[in-house]
Amino acid sequence: MPGGEHGELGASLPAIASLNASYTSLSLPSPYMLVPPAERRVISDVRRTFCLFVTFDLLFISLIWIIELNVNTDSIWESLEKEVIKYDFRSSFFDIAVLALFRFLCLQVGYAAFRLRHWWVVAITTLVTSAFLIVKVTTSNFLSRNAFGYVLPITSFVVAWLETWFLDFKVLTQEASDERAYLAAVNAACERAPIIYPHAVSDGQFYSPPESIAGSEEDLDEEGLGRRAVTAQEKEYVRQGREAMSVVEQILAQEENWKFEKNNDMGDSVYTLEIPFHGKTFILKAFMQCPAELVYQEVILQPEKMVQWNKTVSACQILQRIDDNTLVSYDVSAGAAGGVVSARDFVNVRRVERKRDCYLSAGMATDHDAKPPSGRYVRGENGPGGFVVLKSSSNPSVCTFIWVLNTDLKGRLPRYLIHQSLAATMFEFMAHLRQRISDLRPCLRTHHHT
Repeated sequence: MPGGEHGELGASLPAIASLNASYTSLSLPSPYMLVPPAERRVISDVRRTFCLFVTFDLLFISLIWIIELNVNTDSIWESLEKEVIKYDFRSSFFDIAVLALFRFLCLQVGYAAFRLRHWWVVAITTLVTSAFLIVKVTTSNFLSRNAFGYVLPITSFVVAWLETWFLDFKVLTQEASDERAYLAAVNAACERAPIIYPHAVSDGQFYSPPESIAGSEEDLDEEGLGRRAVTAQEKEYVRQGREAMSVVEQILAQEENWKFEKNNDMGDSVYTLEIPFHGKTFILKAFMQCPAELVYQEVILQPEKMVQWNKTVSACQILQRIDDNTLVSYDVSAGAAGGVVSARDFVNVRRVERKRDCYLSAGMATDHDAKPPSGRYVRGENGPGGFVVLKSSSNPSVCTFIWVLNTDLKGRLPRYLIHQSLAATMFEFMAHLRQRISDLRPCLRTHHHT
């Protein structure tokens, strides 16, 4: 192979420089740069309302319990002694009041003091409340005493579930929407940063690496073609490709802001990042024990051949090649989550660039006359995302692979199910990619010896 030979794959994976070191030339403000969290951690109006409702829960349950103490024939002090000092699980209402205090302390500490942005605290309080009340109602004998035998446990049960609904569907949703709007407003005032690499390869200058097959119709950037966008629609495709590339570059430059979600046994990790105008973006980062050019060849350079080994995609077709860096493709994803998420089809514009020691392929949803929406598939919509392959400065036999995924699967699917299926799909893709690389090793060695 021209341009150097592949060495034998290393026995172990050496340390690879972090992404930040590859993007040190970023210096000016970016429209996608996140505002430091400390500058926007303020209790929102909807969260304040939630905390007020939690306080109402404690006061309301306490009031009902005090009324229950007064309706007995005994004095309130005798009733208190009977329910508190001589506490009996089967007949006392005191524990329901303590349960309300438990919810109050947990929720106020979690969502007022620590300002958590997750539902796990309210999930715990609701689970404990529901389990306790069910056990108490089924084993107690106070239902025959008076109306409060019904009112107090039912009210406590309903209020606990109202708190769960209010936090998950109102507080967290509204705060996420407000934060995106805030970031958009703040960053809109910043000047748009230049391309991260000051000497980026321009249209027509991109060239295939040594591993690409000369003369193949599958090559995206064959030397001498010199394609250029001519029509207004073609120029729009180029603009969309550059926009997607710019967003992907900004995401890579903000690695310190990525939020870890999960990893697998192979060491692959999935992160998320909130992007203004585009919402939650998933980022897969993996270390590959193979040269960067090989991953580039299989994932970026020949997307239509990916269906031969990538089981998460059932079809890929190049609809139009715009210029030496830009093309429009039609992709059909396989079902996910055990068939709960059905197949989706996508029309994407893709832009490919080589910058310093990495290969980038960025894309986003677009429209093309050759593939209008049909009734066979639900038409999904991809936000800015793509693939990045980083070379190692210390060992050419290894590389870092990044997949940036921002997608709207449409349909009426629960948000948590979509997020779980996307992370699982990314891990599955990596398993298929590693298998593909493993299958290619004998071919590479044969070619090397010949």
